Amino acid sequence: MKNFKLIIAALGIAAGLATTAQAGDLAAYRGQSIDLGSVNGVAYYTVEKDGYRIVATFADADSNAVRFETLLVPGQTVVLSSPAARGDTAARIEISRYDDRIQVQKMPVTN
Repeated sequence: MKNFKLIIAALGIAAGLATTAQAGDLAAYRGQSIDLGSVNGVAYYTVEKDGYRIVATFADADSNAVRFETLLVPGQTVVLSSPAARGDTAARIEISRYDDRIQVQKMPVTN
């Protein structure tokens, strides 16, 4: 439980230092806020031998957290989304690698 509270505190601090992701480039080793409606979090990437490791950590209003990691090579995209309550709009973020750039873009939900 203590580790969980530390994670939530770190998310809050990182979110305060970062900007909200709408569309734009993500900087290596530097957190950026991600808004997925009912969950919010921070994403960053590190440069590794086999690709760029994308790390995103999200928490809901009840402090339930989840961490997502993936390795992207040029031309790959990962989609992060969250459902919404009936009548609300779901949220969707695409994180794409273009050569040596990582772009984060808020996208409409298609299904």
